[in-house]
Amino acid sequence: MVELPSRTVRYYIQLGLVDRPDGQNRGARYTTRHVEQLLTIKKWQTAGLSLDRIRELLHDDETALPPPRPKAPGTIEVWSRLLVAPGIELHIEAGESDLSPEQLRILFRKVMSLYQETKQATPPSIEKGNGNE
Repeated sequence: MVELPSRTVRYYIQLGLVDRPDGQNRGARYTTRHVEQLLTIKKWQTAGLSLDRIRELLHDDETALPPPRPKAPGTIEVWSRLLVAPGIELHIEAGESDLSPEQLRILFRKVMSLYQETKQATPPSIEKGNGNE
């Protein structure tokens, strides 16, 4: 299923990337948890991550996001571009944003509203000679 040599699996266990099997010696058993760990490592290695980086991702935070999939030549992406004002644009790749079309419309409306609000706001005056220049 995972198609890794047992030596590699033992190495990953030694590095702390994979949990030790249940039981010992010939009675050692690997569960679906171990298979999932090995598949995750394999996926992240395919994405170009080093074993050190994989260890960081696995141990830093239980909710750590997996690394983004590498873009291959010929990948098609659909981008939305919101022109807020001259020199200000918002670019969103629809497939990666994890937002529905309606959520994107709401985001665009809020960005435009925030821009207008910011533009109308009076910046605090800066007093000369107070050392905060």
